[in-house]
Amino acid sequence: MKNVFLGLGLLIFTPAMMSADDLASPDASSVYLNPNAPLEDRVQDLISKMTLQEKAAELCHFTPANERLHIPAWGGWNQGLHGVWSKKPTALYPVSIALAATWDSDLVHEEADAISDEARALYNEGAQGLHGKFGLVYRCPVINISRDPRWGRIQECYGEDPVLTGRLGTAYVKGLQGDDPKYLKIAATLKHYAVNNQETDRLKLSATVPERMLYEYWLAHWRECVVEGHPTSLMAAYNAINGTPCAVNHLLLTDILRTQWGFDGFVVSDLDGVKHLMDGHHITDKPEVAVAQALLAGCDYSDIEYSKSIPTAVQQGLITEDVVNTALARVLRVAFRLGVFDPPDMVPYSKIPASVVNSDEHRQLALKAEQEAIVLLSNKQNFLPLNKAALKSVAVIGPAAQEPEYGSYYGTKPATVGPMEGLQNKLGSGVTVQYAQGCGVVDKADPTLIAQAVDLAKSSDVVMLCLGSNAKVEAETRDRKNLELPGAQEQLLEAVAQANPKTVLVLFNAGPLGLKWAAQNVPAIVEAWYPGEEGGNAVADVLFGDYNPGGKLPYTDYASSDDVPPQTEYDITKGFTYMYFQGKPTFPFGHGLSYTTFAYSNLKLAADKVGNGQNQTLSVDVKNSGQMAGDEIVQLYIHEEKCSVPQPIKKLADFQRIHLDPGETKTVNLTIKPLILSIYDVDKKGFVEEPGTFDALVGSSSGDIRQQAHFDVASP
Repeated sequence: MKNVFLGLGLLIFTPAMMSADDLASPDASSVYLNPNAPLEDRVQDLISKMTLQEKAAELCHFTPANERLHIPAWGGWNQGLHGVWSKKPTALYPVSIALAATWDSDLVHEEADAISDEARALYNEGAQGLHGKFGLVYRCPVINISRDPRWGRIQECYGEDPVLTGRLGTAYVKGLQGDDPKYLKIAATLKHYAVNNQETDRLKLSATVPERMLYEYWLAHWRECVVEGHPTSLMAAYNAINGTPCAVNHLLLTDILRTQWGFDGFVVSDLDGVKHLMDGHHITDKPEVAVAQALLAGCDYSDIEYSKSIPTAVQQGLITEDVVNTALARVLRVAFRLGVFDPPDMVPYSKIPASVVNSDEHRQLALKAEQEAIVLLSNKQNFLPLNKAALKSVAVIGPAAQEPEYGSYYGTKPATVGPMEGLQNKLGSGVTVQYAQGCGVVDKADPTLIAQAVDLAKSSDVVMLCLGSNAKVEAETRDRKNLELPGAQEQLLEAVAQANPKTVLVLFNAGPLGLKWAAQNVPAIVEAWYPGEEGGNAVADVLFGDYNPGGKLPYTDYASSDDVPPQTEYDITKGFTYMYFQGKPTFPFGHGLSYTTFAYSNLKLAADKVGNGQNQTLSVDVKNSGQMAGDEIVQLYIHEEKCSVPQPIKKLADFQRIHLDPGETKTVNLTIKPLILSIYDVDKKGFVEEPGTFDALVGSSSGDIRQQAHFDVASP
């Protein structure tokens, strides 16, 4: 038996190690073991040598190594949503919704690239991850859209808008997978496809979505990420859409995903997704029937039900072995592109060293990400930045003051800098910094704790009040019932702010919070999200003006959950998101202030009329008209003046984050793509451009439009 190189290292099989089955094992001359053979030849050669049972086993992500065919246990998956899930401490970045607040696709790519470097480094050294040391398939990013502010998993997503989500999701996928023409660094998995936006009854619910809304809103960002990002994997959601569970939805997994969008990777069910077809959606009580329906719909990869029931499904004639082979080919192509069959010295990513894991460079990137993510929600009479020289005492109050929530889908934390520590680092020994908890995150009011906090606030020059939420409030399997600050935090907020009007409210949360009282009565509000390992230092940098905040909200901040329709309403035209919300939000989508000011002028359209699939381009001049360098996120929205179907009040078409020194002016070029100008025609089953007049709206948020112009879309 010849030596065989595998991506896990050099495995040497000797005659003494072989069983009777091993005598039929291929040798190293087999095409699929030849690193220089064409990819498709390798895939088909391996499939031709596999038994049906081996094929079924390889379509289960918990499959052990196949020694007869020298297939390593490569498919064990892991998580990397805002850092690698590992038993070894890894770099911890702010959660995805915080990253969305940066509106910075270059930063998103940089972070994903750093995360995948750590993922490969841990794989190279054989470190233990979520499911062992073999996994190079990462189940991220989450690109579900936060239509409903009560959804429990907002921390994992990129907000309520398809254009923002599509742009950032694409950048994340590209950063994870790398740019080598032959090999993947790791395999990215977009999840959860699709219309996954409710935790309550998620294993059995069916989302009722009008066809036009499905294509225009719920699938728009998926199309962007698939077509532009080229992910190698995609996860079918637990829920059903219009009565058909996603894991057996042929329209979703084959007609749209593969035929319309050209997806060439594999689809995996969510964990126990096939099992829940039986005990949640009750499409059958026979696992072989559920497995067959999933494979026929285009779900290629799953749990133990696949390895156990695929042979039975074939034997009973529910599916053919060709169906199995098609799914297996999709999965194996990814394995070969990950390099797990090839000598490590041929795979460029096998050289990434362990020293990158939570390196100083990655800590600095975590700091940069948190700085860019922080949103200055309000700043009455320029209360911020604080003047360090004028302070002798600071009260740090609140349940998030020492150790805020850091978010789910993360493994072993490195050393973290909380808000109080960050403040102490900034102020040094010359300023007294004292702490009072005030209340817990979800606990009922304790009068003694609140009284202690009030006393400390009264005796201090300034208060940093750190409030927010945690996994007991909003998380996977847990939607919020309302948007109010949980527990006794509103009571603490009002008591402290009344005791010392010089209070800055710093929020550590994921989904929107009802902040009506705070917006009216607190001089400054800072949104810090669930931060990364350098969160406390980043907050201190912003409070004292060492970093000028430039983040913008990636969702609408409603005054109350009473402002939006029931969570079971999936038609956003009924009043969800900035596109269709008719009320007045506390803070609008895209909102975020700065310590400087920006002036917009000279909006120019490239053409007065476009059509026939043409882009509309425009430019606008943006000047830093203040006294401090800072970032502005220039946002372009459109509105169709008349349309045959309901259209948004406005919808995002493009955006760009820029940095400007005081007095500096930049010309920003923006693009409106034809698809944004189109509507989905339910009769023609496709997008069409309707002739009409559009408003191009450019500004600092969806509620702060600075320049506008009109243009026409010509008749086709």
